[in-house]
Amino acid sequence: MAFSHSSLKLQFLFPFFAVCLLLCHGFPAQHKNNPFHSPNHHRFASHNYRDALTKSILFFEGQRSGKLPSNQRMTWRRDSVLSDGSAMHVDLVGGYYDAGDNVKFGFPMAFTTTMLSWSVIEFGGLMKDELQNARNAVRWATDYLLKATAHPDTIYVQVGDANKDHACWERPEDMDTPRSVFKIDKNTPGSEVAAETAAALAAASLVFKRCDPSYSELLVTRAIRVFQFADKYRGAYSNGLKSVVCPFYCDFSGYQDELLWGAAWLQKATKNPIYLNYIQVNGQTLGAAESDNTFGWDNKHVGARILLSREFLVQKVQSLHDYKGHADNFICSLIPGAPFSSSQYTPGGLLFKMSDSNMQYVTSTSFLLVTYAKYLTSSRTIVNCGGSVVTPKKLRAMAKKQVDYLLGDNPLGMSYMVGYGPRYPQRIHHRASSLPSKSAHAAKIPCSSGFNYMNSQSPNPNILMGAVVGGPDQHDHFPDERSDYEQSEPATYVNAPLVGALAYLAHSFGQL
Repeated sequence: MAFSHSSLKLQFLFPFFAVCLLLCHGFPAQHKNNPFHSPNHHRFASHNYRDALTKSILFFEGQRSGKLPSNQRMTWRRDSVLSDGSAMHVDLVGGYYDAGDNVKFGFPMAFTTTMLSWSVIEFGGLMKDELQNARNAVRWATDYLLKATAHPDTIYVQVGDANKDHACWERPEDMDTPRSVFKIDKNTPGSEVAAETAAALAAASLVFKRCDPSYSELLVTRAIRVFQFADKYRGAYSNGLKSVVCPFYCDFSGYQDELLWGAAWLQKATKNPIYLNYIQVNGQTLGAAESDNTFGWDNKHVGARILLSREFLVQKVQSLHDYKGHADNFICSLIPGAPFSSSQYTPGGLLFKMSDSNMQYVTSTSFLLVTYAKYLTSSRTIVNCGGSVVTPKKLRAMAKKQVDYLLGDNPLGMSYMVGYGPRYPQRIHHRASSLPSKSAHAAKIPCSSGFNYMNSQSPNPNILMGAVVGGPDQHDHFPDERSDYEQSEPATYVNAPLVGALAYLAHSFGQL
């Protein structure tokens, strides 16, 4: 068969397209030193991690606020609060509802964005068809964070009056509670929210660096400005905005961890020595060596240690040597029976940090375990816990055990991800999921009328696919009651780190 000029041209261009795809999707080279490689891994998994990955990303579409796009897949959700920000003459339409209510809290939204971005940075190359969906989930957040940081030295950190919102049980689409807007600025600082927002924008800039360079540049430029504001005007937002943000997302750990975390992300995103110098000068005063081994929306020290340990292990930045030791201390705190072990586990084997939304610590820790294992493998290094050697393989096995528990390998045989497996929570604490959708009940359901649905024993009519709830108590019990927000409420920051862990597991078992 004769080749046309166009087909010859395509043959010539194919390597170029292949390189572009590689740059865009970041598929890792498959060679024996591949840091993803897990020797002797089994090809037969008890769980469909790929299915769980798909659902864990789909969940974010159920949390969207604002004008929904034409390709919205969770179709029982509709547009909501299209005038957010108008009270302050700013556009704050969009972003995510953090959990089961209808408030937009900037602090957990920013952390969610950072962790979703980190999931894509480390494991996006393994995600195949889900990579674009994961990027879309990141972008839905960053588009909003760009709006919230549009004015210099000001960040809009919350939309909605949480107390009045919680006095109602209504769909986002029906919302009529006050959409009050709250901000931090020079006079009312909020270093933790500002630095976390800077971390989110910096991390997300790496997600889009090759595929959308101009958007990436916008994100990192804004991150730099926001971090300067966070550092220059120091103070906790829980002080100036106490009546608004407490007890919902009150900052208990101080803002020092976010400043270290934000600087670590800016160092990674910009490679500007100013941030490395900042970390070297300020690391100790910002708590680099503290033994607070809980990683979640409030405390970022452990995440910063793991992230900075990579710069030493993989990039050979010798001045960050101590962060390998700090990261190892966190790992040793998780190992039952190790000399420095400080972690509790349920009888069924679940990491247990606290009764309120414990699963967020399970997912964030699982992510850190597979990520640190990747860094250790790259540098051919191990962890030493008081004479006990802990290998990357051991870390991956620990992460897998936690994720498997979440997906159903537990005393109740219950998946804590909605829509995954034969048995999962039916009555999650989530307004939009528990009230009839607009297509099923077009008329407005007023504020107080919604409590009839909240107090009902009926399963939620709308399946919030992929939502991971707070999880069981320390005895592996789970009542599946809608009123029990500590155990039955999902949240964006529970799912965000799980995305990365599931991508790794799906790949390692040959499902991706």
